[in-house]
Amino acid sequence: MKLTTGCKVSLVLLTILLTGCAQTTQRADQNFNELASQLWRAEQQLTEAPVAGLLDMSPQALQQRQQQRLSWQARLQQVSVAGLSEQNQINHAILSYRLANEIDEYNFNAHLMPLTSEAGFHTSLGFLPQYSRFTSLDDYNNYLGKLAAIPRYMQQQIDWMTQGLAIGMTQPKAVLKGYEQSILSYVVTAPADSVFYRPFKQQPAFIADADWQLLVTQAQQQIMQAVNPAYQAYYQFFVDKYLPGARDSIAASALPKGAAYYQNRLQHYTTLQLTPQQVHQIGLDEVKRIRAEMQAVIDGLGFDGSFADFVQFLRTDARFYAKTPDELMRYAAYLSKKADAELPKLFKTLPRTPYGVVPVPAEIAPKYTTGRYSGPSRNDQAGFYWVNTYRLDRRPLYEMEALTLHEAVPGHHLQIALAREQAELPDYRRSFYTSAFGEGWGLYAEYLGLEMGFYQDPYNNFGRLTYEMWRAARLVVDTGMHSMGWSRQQAIDFLAANTALSMHNVTTEIDRYISWPGQALSYKLGEITIKRLRQETEHALGERFNVREFHDVVLNNGSVPLAVLEQQISNYIKQQQQ
Repeated sequence: MKLTTGCKVSLVLLTILLTGCAQTTQRADQNFNELASQLWRAEQQLTEAPVAGLLDMSPQALQQRQQQRLSWQARLQQVSVAGLSEQNQINHAILSYRLANEIDEYNFNAHLMPLTSEAGFHTSLGFLPQYSRFTSLDDYNNYLGKLAAIPRYMQQQIDWMTQGLAIGMTQPKAVLKGYEQSILSYVVTAPADSVFYRPFKQQPAFIADADWQLLVTQAQQQIMQAVNPAYQAYYQFFVDKYLPGARDSIAASALPKGAAYYQNRLQHYTTLQLTPQQVHQIGLDEVKRIRAEMQAVIDGLGFDGSFADFVQFLRTDARFYAKTPDELMRYAAYLSKKADAELPKLFKTLPRTPYGVVPVPAEIAPKYTTGRYSGPSRNDQAGFYWVNTYRLDRRPLYEMEALTLHEAVPGHHLQIALAREQAELPDYRRSFYTSAFGEGWGLYAEYLGLEMGFYQDPYNNFGRLTYEMWRAARLVVDTGMHSMGWSRQQAIDFLAANTALSMHNVTTEIDRYISWPGQALSYKLGEITIKRLRQETEHALGERFNVREFHDVVLNNGSVPLAVLEQQISNYIKQQQQ
């Protein structure tokens, strides 16, 4: 075809326009990249402790961090997002999300309540040995400096909790029963028994004997003269003042600015614009659907009795429980390796980082959830799938397949490790985690077990369903307690009546939701979104749908807000349809 002069001119103009647009986007990206780098470096400086010490939690320090974050937020809001490249639009969304959370938590005085029913700042300190580097003499001396700073740090937290008592910003009494034991467990009679002494159990080859003996002596002194007294003081404060003065109400809406606080937490954890009432109804609908599937399993087993009878049978029959911690750990390890072998069927990209299977630390196990993933803090560490071996008669084996798929692979370990290994992404993307995506993916990973050959045993399939029901019921009880006047017992009864969770797990979970408003909503809402996006992709692409490619698209940007994920899937569908 011969081009006319007018067509030639139009093509020239189009080329000029496209080149100009590309150059404009490039300049916008360069400016944004500089801003993002400055912001991230500043944020790291705000949250990193001094070389020898812990993060300053004084009022002046917190206020200074808030003012700096507000300044960065204002600069981010001035950016023309539409003029950025696709990846920088995601970067902008994630930086904005992270900053908004820090700013909002300060505005709502969350720092006055630095604990949940499961853990708190005192248990976070217990991870200092794990998260500290020990590759030089200076590293050991810096660690000793952190131990020396523990009394100041803990007193600052106690001061904030004292202010919380004065204005009613406390955790409820109902969720704190026995909590003081988690504090006392860190007080030791011999330094070598302390978790803080673990780095000194074995002398490294690069430290001379004389230097090592001095380090060991100093560590023993710090534990007995600084760490022990600090934990003992916190224990006395908790028992004598905090617990007696804690509020009787359980609802987040009963806190100062409580209704707004709960709405804020709901939107933060779900990344969705929903009201508590909308979430509550979604939960009720999901509970009804899953309950019908659970009943079908019961009918298939030929069980003679009601749903409640079947659940009681599961909770009390010894065949469903490990007899020793070692038996439970071996089963968890077996399931983990079985899952590993199925991954290539569903995933094109697998992480290089390995993971281990270990018990939940004994000092936190009594108040801790059934299992959890603990990711590495450095490149020379593995991830770990934690399994709670406390009270074996409350850890049913029929739930272990779903738990393993959620916490290990293809759940948290696979997703988080892949994000950390995305070398082309900036640090703030690789370390970013939002519950809606991460926990939604974890629950979706449980569902993937159906495609991986798991749940062949009907009891294990019922365990999968009870886990899904557990997450659906969370939508009902979390919004019920924090926004609709539900009592703690009402929530316990609802969760117990609709799942096969042990009563120990039921009460532990309800207390977790009370003390951590909104977070429990992220699992089911995230999973619903991911499953819906998969269905939409399958429908749009038909025979061209490839589940391995779909999972690559979901995971290759790391953890992202759900709106970003929806846009990425929409873009993928359009590309495949061209």
